[in-house]
Amino acid sequence: MKVLITGANGLLGQKLVQLYESNEGVDVIATARGANRNPFGSYTYEQMDVTVASEVVKIISKHQPDVVINTAAMTHVDQCEQDPDTCQKLNVDAVRNLIESCQETNSFVVHLSTDFIFDGEDGPYVEDDLPNPLSKYAESKLESEQLLASSGLKHAIVRTMLVYGIVHDMSRSNIILWVKKSLEKKQLIKVVNDQWRTPTLAEDLAKGCALIAEKRAEGVWHISGKDLLTPYDIAIATAEYFDLDKSLIEKADGSIFTQPAKRPAKTGFILDKARRELGFEPVSFKEGLAILKSQLENA
Repeated sequence: MKVLITGANGLLGQKLVQLYESNEGVDVIATARGANRNPFGSYTYEQMDVTVASEVVKIISKHQPDVVINTAAMTHVDQCEQDPDTCQKLNVDAVRNLIESCQETNSFVVHLSTDFIFDGEDGPYVEDDLPNPLSKYAESKLESEQLLASSGLKHAIVRTMLVYGIVHDMSRSNIILWVKKSLEKKQLIKVVNDQWRTPTLAEDLAKGCALIAEKRAEGVWHISGKDLLTPYDIAIATAEYFDLDKSLIEKADGSIFTQPAKRPAKTGFILDKARRELGFEPVSFKEGLAILKSQLENA
């Protein structure tokens, strides 16, 4: 199987490259806009900007992948709100470019989406619950889902949320690393306690994507962790696990933060479909912290 990964320099992209590294039955073409930041070996790397149609056509037609896993996106929710044109370009126009190229190669597309397409009024959610996006980011991700649904391509949409983990040469942090770093510096942090998510270990998300790619499992899939937690719960658990001072963590209401983009209050995913049809089973949040701690110690 030949798998092309977009956004291969990101957290999920790097985890997918690592996961496939041990699978001799898969040839990986890792792509991203800049130079290769993956330290792992036996795969092909191509620079490809998903927003440039000619580059997408060139690379996909060159490699003729069986599967394309699209992890490339603009995911900073407030930046999307403040710069809707770039958000549209990265999250919608880029998907259109991939669709047009994959229609020529008949590639199976695995596309990453988000819990933010829901309004958070009735979480946790199953795959066929009705979306109601509250932000530009959420609107763009829902639009990309709809583009794929009407494309005629065989595809899967993988919705996830609050992905955490560590990889070589990371371009951005995540909630666990932010909490850990702040507390190590003895900084007081305010963390919201009125939003709920099922935080997702990056390795689990990569495994879920790989299962879907292997089975060519069409449709919408919810792939996340299994523990429904607030960011405050996450921060406290992180402090306890890394033996840091949790008295520095202050419980806060989301309304005290001035943020351009509105967040859904309670999302979280019900994973019954992925468990039943894919055999997907995520680690617990505590197990995820143990994996992260081990990786930090060996970095």
